[in-house]
Amino acid sequence: MATIKISENAEGALEELLGQYITVFCCRYIYNGKLISIYDGAILLDDSGIVYETGAFDKKDWERLEKLPHNKWYISKQSIESFGILK
Repeated sequence: MATIKISENAEGALEELLGQYITVFCCRYIYNGKLISIYDGAILLDDSGIVYETGAFDKKDWERLEKLPHNKWYISKQSIESFGILK
């Protein structure tokens, strides 16, 4: 039997992805990295980068991903449009 999990807010959805590599679509950039922390106003990615060219979504790797100079990067929750495991 299949079950459906209902979350009251996106915070619960983010918590389900802790410790996994996620893609975060924001108002200006696409970020990729390992979700390691969730704060009131931000999330923290490790091994993070900005995706400048996605390429086909069904391919394993990004067409052009540039790693950020410091592995850890904070992203404002207000900027997040969507997120999930993509590649």
